[in-house]
Amino acid sequence: MIQPQQITPPMSAERAREITATFDLRALPADFLANPFPVYALLREHEPVRRMPDDSLFLTRHADLMAVYRDAAVFSSDKHVEFAPKYGVDSPLYEHHTTSLVFNDPPLHTRVRKLIMGALTRRAIADMEPGLVTLVDQLLDRIEAQGGGDLVEDFASAIPVEIIGNLLGVPHADRGPLRDWSLAILGALEPVPTPEQHAAGNRSVTEMLAYLRTLVAERRQTPGDPERDVLTRLIQGEASGEKLSEVELLQNCIFLLNAGHETTTNLIGNGLILMQEFPAQREQLLADLLATGTNEAAREQVLTLAVDECLRFESSNQLGNRRALTAATVGGEVLDAGALVTLCIGAANRDPAVYEHPETLNLRREGNKHLAFGFGIHQCAGLSLARLEGRIAIGRFLDRFPRFELSAPPVRGGRARFRGFLSALFSAG
Repeated sequence: MIQPQQITPPMSAERAREITATFDLRALPADFLANPFPVYALLREHEPVRRMPDDSLFLTRHADLMAVYRDAAVFSSDKHVEFAPKYGVDSPLYEHHTTSLVFNDPPLHTRVRKLIMGALTRRAIADMEPGLVTLVDQLLDRIEAQGGGDLVEDFASAIPVEIIGNLLGVPHADRGPLRDWSLAILGALEPVPTPEQHAAGNRSVTEMLAYLRTLVAERRQTPGDPERDVLTRLIQGEASGEKLSEVELLQNCIFLLNAGHETTTNLIGNGLILMQEFPAQREQLLADLLATGTNEAAREQVLTLAVDECLRFESSNQLGNRRALTAATVGGEVLDAGALVTLCIGAANRDPAVYEHPETLNLRREGNKHLAFGFGIHQCAGLSLARLEGRIAIGRFLDRFPRFELSAPPVRGGRARFRGFLSALFSAG
């Protein structure tokens, strides 16, 4: 029998109230980062539109997030105003984040998203599945040969790096630094990055740009198939003449790596570790998979429900941001033009107004309207690919190691925006 393991530390009601009373994204205690959900629950119930010490607003209700997501004309994703003081306008981090898809509004957002989506069609993603299965099985073979390993380093992080590397056509020999570059660049997105995070982020953008300039030059000389190769598609643009500038091209290649890597790593890692923390749910999932037999459509449905519930319960991305371009009202609170808004995805995904028993992991949950991929024009362009990676990775891992056990307490990433683990040692069982 699988034994439950306490992975998310409990937080007393008194401690949750104490953190809530002085809640400030610029000064988050370690126990909040380990388990923010009791604080989110208090905010959602008593102060769902929280005015922060810096006069920004922090939203925790699902309905309020949806209202902001739906009104892209009022709530801007452009981050030039916020990132200028955060990074400095002459920094590599500033140039990267203010040029990438996720932190821009139309028309740049529209042009880049259209080009990327052209290489992420339903057919293109279906064509990736055999290669993904082969990759996952190879990783599992290595883990089996050594009797265990690290869920993050040896499995969860290795999958999206290979998938994004394939999409961009990065030679296998060059993929070693990709994960460290991604972690450093995304680490600098924390509400208050440390000087070390600043330095590592700027250095990583600079190093990655230098590498990509060489890769892009080679691809211009020898193009790939634009229906499969995202980099070739971004270089060539649309037949109508819609193309990206060199800066837009390079910075959005960095964005693709970051967007496809960290969140998918967290999805797979969080999902498998939840199986350890909630063994009854793991047993139920194993039984449901067994019952599907050779029916691949039924198996996909079972795993899709499980993946979406893992995304709801432990969203890989916990926070989003918008800026009000005009005066507006959200959740009954009046916002002035220019007001900054933080969207707490982690809180909205456990809103009892939307989810029955939201604090309970239910891998059979249907009608799961989670916001882990965002919503509206900025909804994650790679959500279908992320779901495919999650289904294949988690499903085949459990097929091979249904009785795996963590052999040491997993190490959390310790970040507010991206929730996941840095390490999780386990035995194959």
